[in-house]
Amino acid sequence: MLQEKALDKNTPIPLYFQLEKLIMEEIENGTYPVGGMIPTEKELSQIFDISRTTVRQAIADLVRKERLYRIKSKGTFVARPKISQGFIQSIQSFDEDVRSGGRSPSTQVLELKVVELPVELAVKLGVSAGEKSIYLYRRRCADGEPIVRVETYLPYEPCSFVLDHDFTNESLYQVLSGRVETDVTHITRICEARLATAEDVKILNMKRGQPVHYFISIGRNREGRTIEYSCARYRGDQSLFRVELHKEPRRAQDPGSASY
Repeated sequence: MLQEKALDKNTPIPLYFQLEKLIMEEIENGTYPVGGMIPTEKELSQIFDISRTTVRQAIADLVRKERLYRIKSKGTFVARPKISQGFIQSIQSFDEDVRSGGRSPSTQVLELKVVELPVELAVKLGVSAGEKSIYLYRRRCADGEPIVRVETYLPYEPCSFVLDHDFTNESLYQVLSGRVETDVTHITRICEARLATAEDVKILNMKRGQPVHYFISIGRNREGRTIEYSCARYRGDQSLFRVELHKEPRRAQDPGSASY
């Protein structure tokens, strides 16, 4: 409990930063669960014998980091951590991302059927308009809470075998990787911000107009053939996307090749 903690007033580490760390420790060890209220600014000020301004700065930082949220006239509460999605930079499953955050993933298959492709989608899959395609529509959850809805189109001819699989318990990429011709080895992802639609309200339990992370994924096999075209809509209040960039070390320049 915070009442049993103390701040070190003889160190150069700012008091507000020390308080942030103590609050986070209590959140992570379960003293203050998701949705639970933490002590008020006045109570924290009295517990640690520090100014309300210092407390307010610590709370504001945690709100900005989306670890806490305020409800006017009620108090400050622990926010549910967003799921850190690594799929933007690697070919990994939603389930892996959710489990890495300590939550339990689940999938509901809303539709799995054969459809005829309209022209715009046929072009994206590299087939003729009117050809058959497999349409897979899923709602994916963390701890039972809807996080994303995904609509996927697969060319029928190489992928018809997926109709025999249960995607409530199986990963699409793992199923596709079972055959060389459908193994997705390269993906292009396009992301943009959008507002929640009526379908998002219905499937993801959102309010219309809330932010959505909209992703288009185009997956190709080793030969460059398009195997997957997916549109995913992630709840903006439940997801964050991580990208790591690395700069290659600069090679020593050959003195003889310097340009002027």
